[in-house]
Amino acid sequence: MTNLVAHGVTDVGAVRKANQDAIDWRVSEDNRQALLVVADGMGGYQGGEIASRIAVDTVMEVLAPWLSSGAGQPDEPDDAIQLAINLASERISERRAGDPELAKMGTTLVMAWVIDDEAHIAHLGDSRCYLIHKGELQCQTRDDTVVQNMLEDGSIRPDDVPHVPFRNVLTRALGASSAIASFRRVRMEVGDSLLLCSDGLTGALAEDEWLPLMSAHELPEDKARSLVDASLDNEAADNVSVVLLILN
Repeated sequence: MTNLVAHGVTDVGAVRKANQDAIDWRVSEDNRQALLVVADGMGGYQGGEIASRIAVDTVMEVLAPWLSSGAGQPDEPDDAIQLAINLASERISERRAGDPELAKMGTTLVMAWVIDDEAHIAHLGDSRCYLIHKGELQCQTRDDTVVQNMLEDGSIRPDDVPHVPFRNVLTRALGASSAIASFRRVRMEVGDSLLLCSDGLTGALAEDEWLPLMSAHELPEDKARSLVDASLDNEAADNVSVVLLILN
């Protein structure tokens, strides 16, 4: 019998005055399923906070009932995930249409629905999901950004990324473009972890520092907190959010 343990941490960071990130997580009572969600809002302080909260709350509202005892599983989890994302997009668009001050409101979204030993991962934007497997950190998502497109077409080199003035411009986001998510399925083994994060973490803390920091702790809440604290020590310029799931 496997054991799923999850925890999340979000922080305003060292510079921002408001936290536009939203996170949530839930593990089923029978310990066979887990839902993890991270959203990074945009469009001004208020707009970003509203959009990310709508996205996370809607995903949990639609999908969490599947975690209840006796609910079973949908035939196609990816379809259920996309339905939840579609509803979140509609709610963000409706809220934006009713208030001119929210005209630029939108949010990234990355989520994972773990059913037994399989993780169903979906994302829009540049919030990421990593699999930690046998001491290796493996990114499972592709950033929906202009700079990622430039890297892939050879316009710039990785060393150039910090100097690109529009490196944070998204090519996809919930509420600001098509709500069709990118999907990936990953098999998990005992000892594996899933780490979801906003770009506040990736922008403030080099990936090669993550595992040494986490390995100093046993509990997922302490592992997640260690990453956020290290980002703050580096004066994280953005909000920092981490949700971590461990399969024991």
